[in-house]
Amino acid sequence: MLQINIPGRGEIQIENIVFDYNGTLAVDGDIADTTKDMIQKLKEHVNIYILTADTYGTVEKICGNLGITIKTFPRENAGRCKKDIVKSLGGNQTITVGNGFNDIDMFKESTISIAVMEKEGCSGKLIAAADIVVKSIDDVFQMLLKPNRIKATLRN
Repeated sequence: MLQINIPGRGEIQIENIVFDYNGTLAVDGDIADTTKDMIQKLKEHVNIYILTADTYGTVEKICGNLGITIKTFPRENAGRCKKDIVKSLGGNQTITVGNGFNDIDMFKESTISIAVMEKEGCSGKLIAAADIVVKSIDDVFQMLLKPNRIKATLRN
């Protein structure tokens, strides 16, 4: 569990981190070895979920041995599927990370949302819905492993 005491918001206990796959963790369907290493470090503290329509058909091959939960769904209604999954996990104890328009609803369902502007770009509407915006997935991992960065960004 991650505990983050945010001045003006109080103590937040995070049990789950939900990542969009394509454009967030993966670029063109592949993830870097450093990203895999960071997932391994982070899963020592929280439950990790990858949500994807698996556009490139690579998620199981690339992430299947990481010891995390991978949830795939049809490309249609991806936003609703993601939202329903976050809701079932308990949005008040979940951080969501994404880059696409179809991540907006899951962002609204979670307690903290982080938009990533990686090489595949980021939806402008998602940025408006995000609590935090970062330029890379590496920045996300650094924030999650050093929660004082989140506290500094979100304090009132």
